[in-house]
Amino acid sequence: MSLCPADPAFADRLRDVLDDKAFRDLAPHYLEEPRGTWTGTAGLVVAPRDVAQVSAVMAAANAARVPVVPYGGGTGLVGGQTMPEGPAPLLLSMERMTTIRKIDPVENVAVVEAGAILEDIHNAAIGAGRIFPLSLAAKGSARIGGNLATNAGGVNVLRYGNARDLCLGLEAVLPDGRIWNGLSRLRKDNTGYDLRNLLIGSEGTLAVITAASLKLFAPPAGQGTALAVVPSPRAALDLLSMVRDHVGEAVSAFELISGQGLGFLAEKMPQIRRPFDPAPEWMVLIDLGLPAGLDPAAAFESIFAEAWERELVSDALIAQNQAQATEFWEVREQIPGANRLIGSISSHDISVPLSRLPEFIDRAADMVREMGPFRINCFGHLGDGNLHYNVFPPKGAAVADWRAQTGAVKQAVHDLVHQMDGSVSAEHGIGRLKTGDLERYGDPVKLEMMRAIKTSLDPVGIMNPGAVLRESDA
Repeated sequence: MSLCPADPAFADRLRDVLDDKAFRDLAPHYLEEPRGTWTGTAGLVVAPRDVAQVSAVMAAANAARVPVVPYGGGTGLVGGQTMPEGPAPLLLSMERMTTIRKIDPVENVAVVEAGAILEDIHNAAIGAGRIFPLSLAAKGSARIGGNLATNAGGVNVLRYGNARDLCLGLEAVLPDGRIWNGLSRLRKDNTGYDLRNLLIGSEGTLAVITAASLKLFAPPAGQGTALAVVPSPRAALDLLSMVRDHVGEAVSAFELISGQGLGFLAEKMPQIRRPFDPAPEWMVLIDLGLPAGLDPAAAFESIFAEAWERELVSDALIAQNQAQATEFWEVREQIPGANRLIGSISSHDISVPLSRLPEFIDRAADMVREMGPFRINCFGHLGDGNLHYNVFPPKGAAVADWRAQTGAVKQAVHDLVHQMDGSVSAEHGIGRLKTGDLERYGDPVKLEMMRAIKTSLDPVGIMNPGAVLRESDA
């Protein structure tokens, strides 16, 4: 079915249901995404103040057959927040819906609107003596609605899970304007299909998330951070197993960092202090969160003593205070920024079974280097099997001179991931970048079920057309 643009006539209809502040200038940032892969279009940008206004906007868009692109913080990396082709859409921004409605340290629940910035949720939880553990490099601008819509991961998945695991309930507006009042704070509820988890990860293709109930946690009594030089990814994986033998599930994060990533930091962000000189080929960043009575520094000393004997580490640094811990984490969190300044040929957000990670890293490196003199920056969340496997041109070469090989590199890497029972989208979603990958590697029955759900909930096809499922497949 054909869709219509968000034209001035449609804007006039919305003036009957929205206040003047809802209408936003079409600033460039609404049409951009961090990697610069796409530039979107929009006929109109509106920022409703509450769920009632979202409902009115959606009902009007559905009746007028106007496509709608929900917009959070614009930090997504797979193009789900942009619509570069088709009738100019209505861009529905959550930027005014930022209220943190409730922080309950007894229930360990936060109720927040979809436009709340992730870091603001962190601070509100801390103010109540609790933590919300979803943490990303873009926490200062990412909004929780977008985090949920993409089922964001981040650095604490190992201990706390993805965004899906941290959500108890949702409030959402369907394409026809109906409001689903699913903002439950219950931890046990077996009354039918799990609609919450259906919408989480749907990337704005089924409904607009307007609020969420989130799980909070008591902060660990003892927190510690360390960096360790390891001889290989296999040693890093063995070290993770050994750390768990020592402290159980008190490992909050276990991040793999490559020497190439450190080299990019030195080249593009020399102000970031690098902990080892010369830069090792591989190192890991470890966060522990221990209960009262246990000392993280002592735990690390015991861990590294055993690891040294087993030749799993050759050097290690234990943060002596919070400032030093922050400095260690700065190294890890600035690597994506350095990557963007270098300019990749192909970037991959993949996962494979933990036991096969070292094999994947070795096989992928051999395969990519047979394709050209590329540089590889492999880093990420080793503890949950999620790697960011990024391929760059030779040093001194222009990205544009190697761009013709992007498709071949991407398919080769993704084919290998698929062969190894992995996923070509670990934490960033499908968006528009990976619709072809979903068709290539996805189970046919799963795709049929997805199309059926999309058709049932969005029969007119206005919700983020072209994201997740190609328009012809939706």
